[in-house]
Amino acid sequence: MLGELSPWHLLILAAVVLVLFGAKRLPDSARSLGKAMRIFKAETSKLRDDDKADEGQAQAAQSQAAAPQQLPAPAPVDDGTTVNGVPLSEAQRTNKSG
Repeated sequence: MLGELSPWHLLILAAVVLVLFGAKRLPDSARSLGKAMRIFKAETSKLRDDDKADEGQAQAAQSQAAAPQQLPAPAPVDDGTTVNGVPLSEAQRTNKSG
């Protein structure tokens, strides 16, 4: 039975709070507590969002660093070399079979 709050415990606690703070100050205190909790909740959610954004940026940076940069192949140079009036490609010009 230790550690359980019964309705009697809550009633006694409410009476003590009412006597300590008074009926006029309780609504103001509750309003201030509500504002503080909303601010706290908003700030913690912003921190979580920032952490998620940082994780996403870190993952993107890691994937860019891990993947090798692929550069486009250079376009073949046509220097006008022809054999029997047919233009040769660069591969044919450099491949000297013979």
